[in-house]
Amino acid sequence: MLAALAIFPLVFTNPTVTTIAVFTLLFMASATAWNGFAGYSGYIALGHAAFFGTGAYVLAIVAQRLDVPGGSLMFALVPLAGLGAAVVAVPFGLIALRTRRHTFVVITIAVFFIFQLLAFNLSITQGSSGIQVASPNWAASTYNNPYYYVALGIVVFATVISWGLRRSVLGLQLLAIRDDEDRARGLGVPVGRAKLIAFVISAVPVGMCGAVYAYFLGQIFPQFAFNPLFDLSVALMSLFGGIGTLAGPLVGALLLESLQQYFTIQFSNGDLYLVIYGALFLAVLLWLPRGVLPTLGDLIRRLPKSGATGNSANAAVTTLSGNPEDGDPQAGPLAVAGGGVVGSRREY
Repeated sequence: MLAALAIFPLVFTNPTVTTIAVFTLLFMASATAWNGFAGYSGYIALGHAAFFGTGAYVLAIVAQRLDVPGGSLMFALVPLAGLGAAVVAVPFGLIALRTRRHTFVVITIAVFFIFQLLAFNLSITQGSSGIQVASPNWAASTYNNPYYYVALGIVVFATVISWGLRRSVLGLQLLAIRDDEDRARGLGVPVGRAKLIAFVISAVPVGMCGAVYAYFLGQIFPQFAFNPLFDLSVALMSLFGGIGTLAGPLVGALLLESLQQYFTIQFSNGDLYLVIYGALFLAVLLWLPRGVLPTLGDLIRRLPKSGATGNSANAAVTTLSGNPEDGDPQAGPLAVAGGGVVGSRREY
């Protein structure tokens, strides 16, 4: 998959196609980062657009104050934007993570709108006038390629973080919190610290994506940097692909964002994709509550085994249980159970 993504802009050189690809990669990274917190901890956050907007404004403001010219040097500010998002996530998390479930969702939405109002009213953000970002003098035929590869690097970065987090002590703590937070606390898990660390970590790739988004568009406005549809999109992408899995958010973002961009280009009504998103969201909740990848995995595991596999399993049971004709006193019950013993063990 990584190799296919690496050669994609070299094979498909149409600027429209590569533009869609840049946005798709940004959402793949954002959905993966969001899932690293929400999917593993069970806390559904709808305020990560605050980190996306923070990253966008950090790049735009710093570039404007330092008079950074358009070009590859601008990408050096992308990690700084991720750091800015992490700094913002600390007080955000300290406030929101004191609550749970529906209250947590409402708090994240409320804090997000506070950030949006601040962007409209603070002088440093220049309000509704927005901030212009210097544009590079790159060739038109390959103009999108640098943005594409930087976005792809963020996808790899977010995926590595998610992979490492899932296999770390912190990841086990988050999974314990998702299963039963009170019991995890009773067993000694530092619940508050684990949630806050994961929340801050998830903000970094999202802030970096916001910075690339601002540079790619060349200008930034509050209503687009702090867009509530961003949170709905990353949540739907993770749910669609498989929340709490590594590949689920990547697949969900790859499919849904590509379709959304395609529908926006093909149809004059730019909000048509919202209707499609709403219908798809309901369909996922009703028929694929675990997501596409976990559901497909279950279907594959339920496929009938080959005859050779079945005979090997029965032979193993017979060997373990003994031969009734040899007078083994424990052979009878196990032999009668037959394949049922294997089935019960597998279920356990």
